[in-house]
Amino acid sequence: MAISETTVRDAIKLAVDEINADGGVLGKEIEIVAEDGASEPAVFAEKAEKLIRDDCVAAVFGGWTSASRKAMLPVFENHDALLYYPVQYEGLEASPNIFYSGATTNQQIIPALDYLAEEGVESLYLVGSDYVFPRTANAIITAYADAHGIEIKGEDYVPLGSTDFSTIVNKVRTEDADAVFNTLNGDSNVAFFREYTNVGLTADDMPVMSVSIAEEEVGGIGVENIEGQLTAWNYYQTLDSDQNTTFVGAFKDEYGDERVTSDAMEAAYTSVYVWKESVEAAESFDVADVQEAAGGVAVDAPEGTVTVDGENNHLVKTARIGEIRDDGLIHTVWESDGAIEPDPFLQTYSWADGLSVDDAEG
Repeated sequence: MAISETTVRDAIKLAVDEINADGGVLGKEIEIVAEDGASEPAVFAEKAEKLIRDDCVAAVFGGWTSASRKAMLPVFENHDALLYYPVQYEGLEASPNIFYSGATTNQQIIPALDYLAEEGVESLYLVGSDYVFPRTANAIITAYADAHGIEIKGEDYVPLGSTDFSTIVNKVRTEDADAVFNTLNGDSNVAFFREYTNVGLTADDMPVMSVSIAEEEVGGIGVENIEGQLTAWNYYQTLDSDQNTTFVGAFKDEYGDERVTSDAMEAAYTSVYVWKESVEAAESFDVADVQEAAGGVAVDAPEGTVTVDGENNHLVKTARIGEIRDDGLIHTVWESDGAIEPDPFLQTYSWADGLSVDDAEG
């Protein structure tokens, strides 16, 4: 997961450096204590335990896969500590000890499905990595498809890091769905899209909607292998706003003009400011005080204004569909009509009744 997680680390450091340059938080300078989860959920849990117990940190920022988050969750609840998790995820979860700064399902996956349906897609092929996020996401996608008359023509999973996609891509081509919904994560996307291009499939023939590919991954995959394909996120580097221009400029100044910004990176950066504003609203670093003060905290982020929902610790966010173009960047082709209230348990969607993580995993 290094291709993705390194960007989160860099964005967190940028936010901390900016906050320290502006006087810190409650007059105190922030010191970063960094640990490497090594793409292993058990290591994430072990490192989280160390950060909380031995380093006595005020809060922890990071994690990428849902497997890493779920491994850390009991650690934070048992120690009554705070985790700021920056990545879109499958929903069906809320913890008083986790602040979710990435999208939940109704802020990413459902808008992506609505967009495909509006574009006339009547059948889908599902491809994902074999762990909790893709399996839960695909259970939700299947429930949505059943309710909206969309046929699921196939569903395949591979272990994280898998690079052999010849069989799956041939199945995708044979089934000839209107589109592919891609929940692969990490390096597997490189192999998948190269094989997709290899067999002659294009965005015009069978578009792929991805929910874990951002600007950072496009370079690794190769623009020639992914041009024209679609993504669903809340943030793209190409967003036109003063806040984003400042963010992109600061990131490139710090890490090099060749670097790009992306959704999880921006959410990680924003989460540090959400924590800062929550601490200052509480006038305290105490976990209980921060939890109590966080609801309603708003930050003018690069993606637009985000607000903490005090009921579930998720952010109110705008959904955006993007198209990957020949400049290697992702350009918005659709966005929601305003920011979307987080609904991690899909309580406002009748077709989602009965869905749970256990159902998806089983």
